[in-house]
Amino acid sequence: MRSPAQYPNQRVGIFIDVQNLYHSARNIYHGRVNYEELIKHLVGERQLIRAVAYVVKSEGIIDIPATRHSQSQGQSTAAEASAEGSFFEALEKAGLELRMKDLQVWADGAKKADWDVGMAVDAIRMSSFLDVIVLVTGDGDFIPLVDYLKWGAGRVVEVAAFRRSASAKLQEAADRFVNIEDIPRAIMKIRTKK
Repeated sequence: MRSPAQYPNQRVGIFIDVQNLYHSARNIYHGRVNYEELIKHLVGERQLIRAVAYVVKSEGIIDIPATRHSQSQGQSTAAEASAEGSFFEALEKAGLELRMKDLQVWADGAKKADWDVGMAVDAIRMSSFLDVIVLVTGDGDFIPLVDYLKWGAGRVVEVAAFRRSASAKLQEAADRFVNIEDIPRAIMKIRTKK
């Protein structure tokens, strides 16, 4: 597959599945994503129009965003709220707009935490004023979105993810696949306490 050419006048929108990236970086590399470096690499010399990070506010997980209002409901500790605030600030500092959703917890204890539909709707909605849509996820559920954006909306679609955890079919469906492992300084090792 030959990647399409990149031009300085291309308008780029970046849509980041934070949960997907977080788990891949943590489980495969024992690290975390440097979003500022990632965005800089993905945009290149082109024009960034929007960069959106989709996060789920969860309870009881310090390294993933925890619900700010959960603290007042007694569901999170001060450390979790502090970690959440730091994480959100880091995303915003990297130039990302945040879209947040509360973790859904069902009566039987099952939890649901994804932004797939919201991310897809936003990408379709914004496609009319973008030339290139960059989906930062390895989730194969986005293949129909890639196909629609390419063939229905006539947009260039790039996918950025960790090759080892990304759907092979998603990689093939994209006009261009960017392996995050190959981006200098995109992965930061997590320091462990001794």
